[in-house]
Amino acid sequence: MENLGERKGKLTPLLAFATLISAFGSSFQYGYNVAVINSPAPDMKSFYISVFESRNSTVTKNMQTLLWSLTVSMYPLGGFFGSLMVAPLVNNFGRKGTLLFNNIFSIGPAIMMGVSEVLGSFEIIVVGRFFVGICAGISSNVVPMYLGELAPRNLRGAIGIVPQLFITIGILTAQVFGIRNILGNTEGWPIMLGLTGVPALLELLLLPFCPESPRYMLIQRGDDNNARTALQRLRGWKDVEEEMTEMRLEEQSERAEGQLSVLKLFTLRSLRWQLLSIIIMNMGQQLSGVNAIYYYADSIFSSAGVKENHIQYVTVGTGSVNVLMSIAAVFIVEASGRKLLLLIGFGICCVACVILTVALRLQESLQWMPYVSIACVIIYVIGHAIGPSPIPTVITTEIFRQSSRPAAFMVAGSVHWLSNFTIGLIFPFLEKNLGAFSFIVFAGICLATLIYIWLVIPETKGATFLEISKLFTKRNKVEIVVEDEDCRMQETGVTDHEKDIITPL
Repeated sequence: MENLGERKGKLTPLLAFATLISAFGSSFQYGYNVAVINSPAPDMKSFYISVFESRNSTVTKNMQTLLWSLTVSMYPLGGFFGSLMVAPLVNNFGRKGTLLFNNIFSIGPAIMMGVSEVLGSFEIIVVGRFFVGICAGISSNVVPMYLGELAPRNLRGAIGIVPQLFITIGILTAQVFGIRNILGNTEGWPIMLGLTGVPALLELLLLPFCPESPRYMLIQRGDDNNARTALQRLRGWKDVEEEMTEMRLEEQSERAEGQLSVLKLFTLRSLRWQLLSIIIMNMGQQLSGVNAIYYYADSIFSSAGVKENHIQYVTVGTGSVNVLMSIAAVFIVEASGRKLLLLIGFGICCVACVILTVALRLQESLQWMPYVSIACVIIYVIGHAIGPSPIPTVITTEIFRQSSRPAAFMVAGSVHWLSNFTIGLIFPFLEKNLGAFSFIVFAGICLATLIYIWLVIPETKGATFLEISKLFTKRNKVEIVVEDEDCRMQETGVTDHEKDIITPL
C-alpha cells in the first residue's frame, strides 16, 4: 500500500500530455485575449475613427471611450454567457468533449477578427471578442474541472494551477507580440487578433488522444470498464482499485443526490458556505483590479509617468514576472497549502494598491515616483499570481463533489466573468473621475476578501473530496459520518431529520 501511494504521486507522460494540451489549447487563449488589444489600442482606435468618418459620422470623445470600453468588455461578457453553458455541456458531452466542441468559439471569431480591417468593419471585432469570450468562459471552468478529475490526490493542487500558468503565458505572448516592431502596429494588429485560433486548432488535433475524465465516465455515465482503463493509462499501472473504490463511494452519493442544477445548488444547506465561498473568492479575484492592469496597462503606466517608448517593455516585464510567479505557485502549492497562498496574495495586492495610490498622487512633485509606481504594479502582479489568480479554481474543484461540481463551476464562472466585465467597462470612467484613488477601491476589496478567507476557507490540500466535504459540516450545520468498517456515509440535514445513507456496491 505504501508503494502504491508513492506511485500515485508520479506525473505520467499521458497525464502531462493531457495537462499541456488542454491548458495550451484553451487556457492560453484566455490569457492571450485578455492582453491582445492593450498595446495595439492606438492603432485600433484610429481604425475605428476612420471607419466612422468613412460613413460620414462624427466621433465624439465620449463615443470613442464607449466604443473602446465595449471592445474590451465584450470579451468578459462573452465569458459570462460561456460560463452559463458549462453545466449542460460537461454533463452531456463530458469534460474532454466540451473542450473539443468549444474550439468552434475560437477558430470562427479568429478568422472574423483577422479580416476586420480588410472588410472595414470594427463591429466584427466587437462581435468576435464576444465569441472568443464565450470560448474563454467555457474553457476557464472546464479545464480546471477536467484536470482536477484526472490528477491524483497529491498532485491535484499543482496540476490545478497549470491552467493559470498558461493564462499568464498567453498574456505575456500577447504583450510580446504587441511590441511596436513586431505586431503592435498598424499592419500587424489584425494578425494579432487572428492568432488566437492557432492554439484552438492544435487542441482540436491532439486532445482526442487524451482520455476522458474517469470520474465523469464512472459516476455520471456508469461506464466502469472505460473509467478503469482511463485511470490505468493515467496512473501508469494496472492496480487502480483503491481509487475506483473511492469513486464508487462517491457514485453512491451521486445516486442519492442526483445531478444538481444551479437552482438546486442554492437550496442545499450542506453546500451553503461552499457556494458563498466561491462567490466571494471569484468576486475578490476579479474586482481586485488585476484585469484593469492587463486591459489598460499602457494607460496606467502612462499615467504613472513612464515614457511612451518604454511602456511596451515595462508591460512585457510585468507579464514575465507574472509567468515566473505562476511557475513558482505550481511548485509550492502542495507544500504551503491553498489558504496560505490566498492570504499572502490578497495581502500583497492590498498593500501594493495603497502604495500605488500614494505614488500616483505624488508623481508630479517627485521625479522618482514613476519607478515606485512600476514597482507597485510588479509587486501587485506577484501577489495575484501566487494566490488570487490560480487558487480559486483549485478550491472550487475540491470543495464540491461530482454531482454539484458542474453547477458550482457555472456559478463561479458567472461571477468571475460578470466581475471581469464590470472592471473592463467601468475602469476608464473610474480612472477619469477618481484618478489615483481608483486603486483604493481595489485595496478595500482585497482586504475584505482576505478577511473572509481567513475566517471561513479551510485548508484542503491532500484530502479526498469526501474528506473536504466534512470540513464544512459544522458551519453548514449538517453532519457527515464516514464509517470505515462498512464504507458507509451518512448525511443528516436539519429538516425533518432527513438522512442520506450511501452503501457502496
